[in-house]
Amino acid sequence: MKKPIIIGVAGGTASGKTTVSKKILEHIGAKHLAYVEHDAYYRDLSHQPMAQRQTFNFDHPDALENELLVTHLQSLLDYQSVEIPIYDFANYTRTGELQWVEAKKVILVEGILIFVDKQLREMMDIKIYVDAPADLRFIRRLSRDIAERGRVVDRVIEQYLATVRPMHLEFVEPSKRYADVIIPRGGHNLTAIQMIVAQIQRSML
Repeated sequence: MKKPIIIGVAGGTASGKTTVSKKILEHIGAKHLAYVEHDAYYRDLSHQPMAQRQTFNFDHPDALENELLVTHLQSLLDYQSVEIPIYDFANYTRTGELQWVEAKKVILVEGILIFVDKQLREMMDIKIYVDAPADLRFIRRLSRDIAERGRVVDRVIEQYLATVRPMHLEFVEPSKRYADVIIPRGGHNLTAIQMIVAQIQRSML
């Protein structure tokens, strides 16, 4: 069988990566695409007290277990399905449960820091960077973390100023130079998404 292709979707926090990824998934079809979120590979902090977990820098590349992600991608490239971790963002731990990801012709990897890691980057056939203004990204993150991750406003703001913004400037923004395609306006840029989908479909032939 033809080797699967790996699509990487990166960008700053709340830039619209998930929206872009889901639109690609809709167009390509779930039967052809394996969707892997980098967020699932955050390191488990269950061995630390909660106060210490809350000060952990989740926006540094070392916060993620890229070695495991690389292993899983290598398996998917060999058409071997994998079980990926499920992360509990309210408690900063892995739940112990696993999500089954079936091997497909297209592997889509989404995450803020996926272009920072050289080994990950070199595995990708198409690298997409989703761009959005910093103020818009912050508002989206604030809403998301409160609604979906059990955070409070003060804690979200504190984390943004202490680690999210500095790490974005140090790691995420510079990784844009590795992108093959940069999408401004995120998931609202339907023209760019259609062009990317067409390229993926050609690569599948």
